[in-house]
Formats: sequence, C-alpha cells, structure tokens
Amino acid sequence: MIRLSDKVIADPPVVLAPMAGITNVAFRRLCREHGAGLYVSEMITSRALVERNPKTMRLIQFAPDERPRSLQLYGVDPAIVGAAVRLIVEDDLADHVDLNFGCPVPKVTRKGGGAALPWRMQLFAGIVTAAVRAADGAVPITVKMRLGIDREHLTYREAALRAQDAGVGHVALHGRTAADFYGGQADWAPIAELAELLDIPVLGNGDIWEADDALRMVRETGCAGVVIGRGGLGRPGLFADPAAAFEGRPERRLPGLLEVAATMRRHAELLAEWLGEDHGLRDFRKHVAWYLKGFGVGGDLRAALASVSSLAELDDRLGKLDVDQPFPRDVLGRPRGRTSGARAVALPEGWLSSRDECAVPEDAELADSGG
Repeated sequence: MIRLSDKVIADPPVVLAPMAGITNVAFRRLCREHGAGLYVSEMITSRALVERNPKTMRLIQFAPDERPRSLQLYGVDPAIVGAAVRLIVEDDLADHVDLNFGCPVPKVTRKGGGAALPWRMQLFAGIVTAAVRAADGAVPITVKMRLGIDREHLTYREAALRAQDAGVGHVALHGRTAADFYGGQADWAPIAELAELLDIPVLGNGDIWEADDALRMVRETGCAGVVIGRGGLGRPGLFADPAAAFEGRPERRLPGLLEVAATMRRHAELLAEWLGEDHGLRDFRKHVAWYLKGFGVGGDLRAALASVSSLAELDDRLGKLDVDQPFPRDVLGRPRGRTSGARAVALPEGWLSSRDECAVPEDAELADSGG
C-alpha cells in the first residue's frame, strides 16, 4: 500500500505513469474500471495553470467520482511552481501533486526542464521546496525523475536526497537516463540503491509490462511500489492484475479479442463524452494499434479502425473483427508504445557548465500543457 495522506492511498501500490496525450480523464476512468491504483493526470504546465489557459483547464478535469485526484505538474521556475500549487490548494483542484523531472522529450529538455533540470541541483531543490511550502500540508507533493541526463551526468542520488529533505511524500525513479529515451533495458539497480538510501518510500518505474514484472521489481529492489506507463497502452485491464499478484493469487487478465473490442468501444465512448464525438474519436485513433497488438487483424481493417470519425463507424468496423481469438500470449512481456533508443539530449547552451546555477532558464516555462 502507498499512503501519502488520508485521501491519497494506493492499494495495491501501483501508480499509472503520467503520459502526455494518454492519461486524460477518459483513460484514467477506463483504468479505474479495471482495477485500483493511483492514476495520475498527464503533465500540466505550471505557467499555463496559473494563467488559466483554456486547454490546460480542460486537461485538469477529473471525473466526479475520481478519488484520489492526482495531478502531475511541470515547471522550471520556483515562483511559478509555487503559485500553481497554491492555486491547486485554494481552488481544491487535486488531492495530490507529482512534480515532473523525468520527461526526456527535446521540447522540454532543450529548455532545461524535465529530466535535464536536476543537473542544476540548486534550481531543482528550489522548485521542490517551493511546491512543498505552497502545499503547506494540504496536499502531498511527490517527485518523478530519471537517472540523469546520461551516464556521465547522473543526478538521481543527490536529487532524491534533496527531495526528501524538502519534504516530499515519495520519489519515483525511472531506470533510464534522458539519453536512453525509451530504448534498451531499464536499470533497476539505482532503484534498489534509493530504496536503501531514503527514509521515504521509493517507487520503481521502467519495463513493467506484466504484473509479475511488478512483483519482481519489488522483490529485487525493495521499492515500495511500482509505476506503470507504456505497459498499460492498449491494456487498461493490466491494472486488475497487480492486486492478484501482490496477494499471491495466480489469475491474470488475458482478454480475448471480444473483450478487447468492448474495451475499445468503452474507451472511445469516454473520449467522446469528454471531447465531443468528432474530437474524441480522432484522439482514440492512436490507441488502435496498441489494443490490437498481436491479434490476427488484417492491415485494411486495422487502417479502417485507426481512421474512425464516429461511434457508429467504430461499431461497424469492430463488428468485422474475428472476435473468437484468444489473447496473443506471444506479446506478453514485450514492450508497448515508444521504443526509441539512445540519442543526444537537447539542452540549453552551457547547461552542463555549472551545477550550482539557480537562475531560471530564459523562456523555459511552457505556455501550454499536454501532448
């Protein structure tokens, strides 16, 4: 169990990783319908929240019955992050705030944000401290981060200690650097190192494709819980499995195509309720390949499903599936979603020259949220 406050409890100790363009209110509800956990929103930009940017105000929506309400916040300016957390508390926008220091995408790191920011340790500590002070105990603050920029510029150990000193509730560590992006195999050894080093809970992230991977990570690292990201793409039912796994029960959800088709329909319906049918179905299209991974579905039908523009059209095309197919066991334990490998990390000019610089990078605060 992960217990951050009386309102924020995850039992089993499983967290849905924030994913831009994915972990919106519709996807979180779909996951909640399959199993318990802590389901975090996609990344919300501090500046956009403070300025009440219309897109951002839509992205922070939670379902009326969604508890706890968990929001991930991105920012590089301690003052703006603090203002955003105060707004969250004063307007009762969420029950939990997770700070993003793990995003490896170039548009974020080239401005000094995400996985690049902990290199500037004084700035990192200033942001985390500002968030904790602004929360003033009303909502728990947590941190999610990567190992560092690359293997020559690791930051996880010192950053975790600074975050603990600032008063965060837990630290979640993805076992890859920003340079690793999403390729190769996650390194779980630093997760074990932090679990031994810190007095607060440490959560592990990276290469959790099945519930048994979650059990193995906890057993091998001593972490308090796991964060599941890409493993849930096209498999919201995966969040039913950890409860059984942590209780020692062998059953696992391996849905056949009939159940998968029903889940696809439900996902599209939830997106349509949130965004309107036209926009919702366009957003749904990117999920089709993940849902159908490993099933025997022809290219023409896959393409047709990935171009639907209405629920009626989706119903018609789902009706053409051979739904008697069982779950394709050959995809178990295999990566889903992005698998792009090592790359040079885009950074602001001179970023690596000093670790003690605490000035906010110029034009670094993103003006919009989401993917």
